[in-house]
Amino acid sequence: MASMVTTYNTRLRQQLHDDPTTSIVVTLLAVGALFYPLIDRALGWNTVGTMFPIVAFILLALGLNIVVGFAGLLDLGYAAFFAIGAYTVAILTSPSSPVVDKLPFTLNFWGALVLAFFVTALFGVILGAPTLRLRGDYLAIVTLGFGEIVPAVFRNADQITRGEQGLNAIAKPTIFGMKFGNDIVRWYYLLIATGFLIIFVARRMRDSRLGRAWMAMREDEIAASAMGINLVMTKLSAFAMGASFSGLVGVMYASRFSYAAPSSFEFSTSVLLLAMVILGGLGNIWGVILGGLLLGTFDRILSIRITGWINSLGETIGVGFLETVNLSRLRFGIFGLTLVLMMLWRPEGILPNERRRAELRADTTDGETAADDTLYGERGAPV
Repeated sequence: MASMVTTYNTRLRQQLHDDPTTSIVVTLLAVGALFYPLIDRALGWNTVGTMFPIVAFILLALGLNIVVGFAGLLDLGYAAFFAIGAYTVAILTSPSSPVVDKLPFTLNFWGALVLAFFVTALFGVILGAPTLRLRGDYLAIVTLGFGEIVPAVFRNADQITRGEQGLNAIAKPTIFGMKFGNDIVRWYYLLIATGFLIIFVARRMRDSRLGRAWMAMREDEIAASAMGINLVMTKLSAFAMGASFSGLVGVMYASRFSYAAPSSFEFSTSVLLLAMVILGGLGNIWGVILGGLLLGTFDRILSIRITGWINSLGETIGVGFLETVNLSRLRFGIFGLTLVLMMLWRPEGILPNERRRAELRADTTDGETAADDTLYGERGAPV
């Protein structure tokens, strides 16, 4: 029996980590990310500046994937942690902040980055604490409320955040004497390096004891609790880790654009991030990256260019409707339609996690049934 279980575990690890399709996607994404500025310059696209927010949102989606994909906790207010990270660096380093002159110490970008990591993790715990008894729709409503409260607080705390005007002239990083300033290529590679770090940590945590506890809790909280998993600490750790990743990205986003205002962190941001996770594949790091790249590229680049092509076609053939089409205004409708179609035809996502795919399509393939029959005399009963 022990040898059979070992064989099954080996097969499962190969499915999770050595899938050929996943390996190809990972390789293409890594190579494309590293050489994109060179490719962009060679082809004359001039889109590196546009890619920065796309990559930032992909990293935010990776943080959300820990909460939603790994732990199964539906979070509709994730943009709140993005805002907290951005405002942390803005309040502590911006000359326009009324708080800076009153601080007993002076922080640069890196000091604010470290502090923002822990501040957002703390707020993740604060959000998670009152939701410990909640699941499903009730948890979604509470997190939605938190996501609406945070921008409202920043908007009304005029004495600290300057309200709707926001804070500007935020500190920028310096590495070995090299100042980033507004050099978009340097900012891009800094974000890519942060992305590799986040992916490394997320993969290690997924395969750790805590990661397995998250996934056990996602599948069945009662069974996980009966097996000795501390649901309180497991949930709080998921919220804290997901929030801290968001805080890191928030710091870089605010510093890059040297501006932080409540209007940048509305509910639509949380919806877009959740759509990236669902489209790519819940629980699959590489799937989330792919989903984020598809939605982000369409939102920031393709919608504008396709709109121009449609408008030109309308002028050529004399169709007034096509001359006035603007896909940028319809993007949320397009995202919604995409999610509806995905839920109908491929609910596990484009590049799904193997375990999630097995949950959603447990009886659809003969291979899975045969694998179960190898270890079980009857479905669910040990031999």
